Amino acid sequence: MIQLSALWLQILLTIAVGFAVSFASTPIVKSFAQKVGAIDVPRDSRRVHDHPIPRMGGLAIFLGFIISVVLFVDITREVRGILLGAVLIVACGAIDDVISLRAWIKLLVQIAAAVVAVLHGVVIEVFRNPNIFSDNEALILGALAVPVTILWIVGITNSVNLIDGLDGLAVGVSTIASTTMFVVALLVSEGNVAVILAALMGACLGFMPYNLNPAKIFMGDTGALLLGYVLSTVSVVGMFKFYAIVTFVVPIFALALPLFDTLCAIVRRLLRGQSPMHPDRGHLHHRLIDMGLSQKQAVAILYSLSAILGLCAVVLATSGTVRIYLLIVAAAAAVAVGIFIKRTFKGHKYHPPVDPSCPDEEEHMHRRDHGKEEHMHRRDHGKEEGNG
Repeated sequence: MIQLSALWLQILLTIAVGFAVSFASTPIVKSFAQKVGAIDVPRDSRRVHDHPIPRMGGLAIFLGFIISVVLFVDITREVRGILLGAVLIVACGAIDDVISLRAWIKLLVQIAAAVVAVLHGVVIEVFRNPNIFSDNEALILGALAVPVTILWIVGITNSVNLIDGLDGLAVGVSTIASTTMFVVALLVSEGNVAVILAALMGACLGFMPYNLNPAKIFMGDTGALLLGYVLSTVSVVGMFKFYAIVTFVVPIFALALPLFDTLCAIVRRLLRGQSPMHPDRGHLHHRLIDMGLSQKQAVAILYSLSAILGLCAVVLATSGTVRIYLLIVAAAAAVAVGIFIKRTFKGHKYHPPVDPSCPDEEEHMHRRDHGKEEHMHRRDHGKEEGNG
């Protein structure tokens, strides 16, 4: 009991320090970003903001995370590899936020950071057998362990980066994912992993007040790549274990939203004959905005879906009476979210995503925007008449 109380005290202190450092340093990082020219200017239709906003806010998240980890986490060989790789990722993201690096350069840095983690023992060695008819519950990856781990780390890192398209979306989804894995880490007695995730939770929560709509600062690639990298590497350390083989589904469910969006983006771009790295305006958050939802509505829906998936992950990692209770909570939450989404969509019309680089798309965008302006004019005019 004393040992358990000490762990919870350690976790609470970790969250508090991560939050305090991230919250206090964000205004400083914002000022620094403005001085070095790390500004996100809305030059294309993929941007949903209408004025320049500083980015590189991920530096504040990194400071909150790294300080709380150094203070409260047992720095094992695996943790050291994660931290070294995180430094590499943050350096790349910060440079990209200032001068916009080419996609292949960022990919190479991500692979290098993944290799650093792998060399320090962060490796997926076992995976649950997808063949339910097999007598073997687990698959030992053997020679495939290293390439599978690198693919997992790079894939998750990019998936979180790709959903960073609305105010507060990426940091909120990452907070939900880290909370999900935090709970499961406690359930399987991975105390050190739980403290690392607590550090990430605290750092994200400290940055969130500045990033929610209307955002005062963006996390930029500095933050999005960092969150994806930490979540992917920590999930390997804490979830892919032979003795808790069922927990392999936890990071997949916890990160299902960005993973699904990334998979759809890759397929969509390949079908169009484009590079998988070619940016477009077809992500889930773009489609919700094109349905006429506000940023806050779209983010609330994606938060809700991410939370439901996270709850399902926790259900799968539990057993007995606890699982039954969680199933009831998950079912009730799913119904509530369904009602919320239905009410949110009511009265909103879908506007297909447009690409100004394609023929006739500029005219389509002009007509759409003109229609919105006319609708707002009629609405305001009606309000004036009502007031009169």
